[in-house]
Amino acid sequence: MRLTSKILSLLAAALTQAALSAQPSLESGSVIQAAERLKAGEFLWAPEVAPEGPVLLVVSLATQRAVIYRNGLPIGISTVSTGRPGYRTPTGVFTVLQRRVEHYSSIYDNAPMPYMQRLTWGGVALHAGNLPGYPASHGCIRLPHDFARLLYGVTRLGMTVVVTNEAVVPRVAPGDALLRTAAVDAPGRTSWHPERSRSGPVSIVISASDRRLVVLRNGVVIGTAPVTVDGPVRRTSAFMLRAGPQGERSWLRIGLPGQQSDPQAAPELRGRVHVAEDFRRSVEAILEPGATVVVTEDSLRGGGTGRQMTVVEGG
Repeated sequence: MRLTSKILSLLAAALTQAALSAQPSLESGSVIQAAERLKAGEFLWAPEVAPEGPVLLVVSLATQRAVIYRNGLPIGISTVSTGRPGYRTPTGVFTVLQRRVEHYSSIYDNAPMPYMQRLTWGGVALHAGNLPGYPASHGCIRLPHDFARLLYGVTRLGMTVVVTNEAVVPRVAPGDALLRTAAVDAPGRTSWHPERSRSGPVSIVISASDRRLVVLRNGVVIGTAPVTVDGPVRRTSAFMLRAGPQGERSWLRIGLPGQQSDPQAAPELRGRVHVAEDFRRSVEAILEPGATVVVTEDSLRGGGTGRQMTVVEGG
């Protein structure tokens, strides 16, 4: 697709402002407003806004748009086509499990899926495809061909992908540690086996219902521990660790499915999650930009006291 001068001007106004301004430029909705002006099959691309850093993709089913963030700044916006009625694209927090430039569907008549990036082993993936301007796929997230190619060039296995019903954008939270040391009065044993997966993206899932913390690296569980969370956890919150230009770190709060965009709706989590000191040190030693933390009130176990919920799709 060849971008018109009008779209390029729109890109400069929206993405450059987001790069040069403080967080309110994101909260004002300027990026989403820019996305709304795109027609089916169009996209915006400006990787120079953030040349380096962890990559995050947020897909909105409500607006049929995707925003790609690098180090917390939007570097691209695209129209998408997600699952049609009866084949609805699942919402949640996913990781890229498999990548292939040339791929053909094993389920739907060997249909071509260029620049495929798999999100679930059940057949949901990002890939280039037809964009009629409305949900039309069998559950996959179709992208413009050129955008799929450009996206493929900046992503890696294990990249976090958030699929949401809301037209929301991430927000920056202070860089204080989310985990704090405290005497933990919670059932269960602690285990730590980083040798099970020695490299790859780190995801941490904390269940207030189970009072458990699970650490995954490249989709493999490498550690679990009991935790205490001060006060009630009324809804799921997700964060991504990013690095600033001087090496400072901050947590990017991610809007999740079904949540309103009001930042006051979620209680502040910093300092409320407590874990044993030795386990905290072990976890913080492996945290790198791009790490994801999900805190949920629901159970991660079948038969738990809360609703069972998949918050990170892994291998």
